[in-house]
Amino acid sequence: MKDAAPPYQILVLNGPNLAFIGSRRPEIYGDRPLSDIPEMVSALLKEEKSRVNLIFFQSNSESGLIERLEKARKDAVHGIVLNAGAYTHTSLALGDCIEWIGIPVVEVHITNIFARAEKIRSRSFLAPHALGIISGFGLQSYALGVLALYAHLSGIAE
Repeated sequence: MKDAAPPYQILVLNGPNLAFIGSRRPEIYGDRPLSDIPEMVSALLKEEKSRVNLIFFQSNSESGLIERLEKARKDAVHGIVLNAGAYTHTSLALGDCIEWIGIPVVEVHITNIFARAEKIRSRSFLAPHALGIISGFGLQSYALGVLALYAHLSGIAE
């Protein structure tokens, strides 16, 4: 690990309908709100938590997500944890954007998208451009995504 590493700027990017996690369909998505993510990340990173600065953004529009990804490139964000919601399964444009911005991305999902009844939900246009996918651990998927991204950025995962 690099001892003098500055805090890593990690964008936690959420797509449509995810602002209401915790109250929207709790039987599927759980009852914890997105505001619990920083506490969950801190618990996983422990003493390393000061080396991670989380930036949160949510948009219901595909264009809003693409514009934020492009801004992340301009702002030299170190990594992205992305739950694109339903756009995961439909958006070639998001996949193309992730490819060209050149920022490491961990795709996350609250549910196990590969076990969902609707088969379209097991396809991801983002996955070919992501470091990996974390799926099915509820809100903890985000914390695990940040942990995996931190390990990658700091060289622990190599």
